[in-house]
Amino acid sequence: MTTLNINIPSKEKSYPIYIEDTDISGLKEKILSSVRGTKFLIVISEKVDKLYGKILGFNNDEKFILKDGEKEKNFKNYKKILERALKIGLTRQDAIIAIGGGVVGDLAGFAAATYMRGIDFIQVPTTLLACTDSSVGGKVAIDTDFGKNLVGSFYQPKVVFINTNFLKTLDERQYKSGLGEVVKYIFIEKSCKCNEDLNLTNFITENTDKILSKDIKILNKLIEICIKLKTSVVEKDEQEAGLRKVLNFGHTYGHAVEKVTKYKKYTHGEAVVKGIIFAFNLAEKRGLIDKNYKFFAEDILRKFDFKKIPDLKEEKLLKAMQADKKATSDKIIFILPIDYSTVEEFKLTQDEIF
Repeated sequence: MTTLNINIPSKEKSYPIYIEDTDISGLKEKILSSVRGTKFLIVISEKVDKLYGKILGFNNDEKFILKDGEKEKNFKNYKKILERALKIGLTRQDAIIAIGGGVVGDLAGFAAATYMRGIDFIQVPTTLLACTDSSVGGKVAIDTDFGKNLVGSFYQPKVVFINTNFLKTLDERQYKSGLGEVVKYIFIEKSCKCNEDLNLTNFITENTDKILSKDIKILNKLIEICIKLKTSVVEKDEQEAGLRKVLNFGHTYGHAVEKVTKYKKYTHGEAVVKGIIFAFNLAEKRGLIDKNYKFFAEDILRKFDFKKIPDLKEEKLLKAMQADKKATSDKIIFILPIDYSTVEEFKLTQDEIF
């Protein structure tokens, strides 16, 4: 088992992140050892519950089963979780536990952040995307008709339990979706200001086949590297006042793709990859990078054979990007590459984007 710690200086808060590949049947005991009170509510993905519900061993009356898909991260389910927590009598000493992917973590985390002004929140990510990115850092939110993650908070979990054995049953599309967030870290690694030289680019290029075949030991190391990079950023900037914006590389355009296609056609990771491609094209057009770096990026993306997303209507994308929470009244914020593994924030007008 690998144990990492994240420390938020502004809140004097620290919490552990455990990465292991032990028998999933032992998770229940570990999770419950982190619950201070006598009660808890499990918010679990429907697919995960079908595959692992019996192995995990939680009773049905302890669970809120959430259907799968980004569209489920909404006000309706948020309200249902709160009502369930009230019905079973959760107190401030109790906990909400998320077992699933990013949608489950975001929704359950927002419920935990707002229930009785905040109760303990425990993350058990079961997708590659959640393991490497969304389960760590404290961003919790729900989607609205106006855009993604527009209602939310920064609320750190009490503990994160990552068990890579969950990834064995992850379907190829969701696995590739997680790899979309993973490759993002290649292009922002130096900007994460980590005091450890992790060489993610070399690790991924040398282990591409093992990553694609879900080699557990390689996945454990890959997740560790990504979390160290994200932790480095979050510890320095919890609430996205500056440095944390680098984590949005590929996301301004990616979120717009998700919004325009009503969160039904493409996964988050697929949309982020499209956003990364757009960012490299825009950076080259603006003279921020040379063709060699763009070719290098395209070669990295080609290794993983990501789903191709066709170009969408510019007017619709611009409208969606203007509603992005990072946008200003007259500018849209993009994180663009300026050198190998280095990115920078740019505030652009509509005319400067397309």
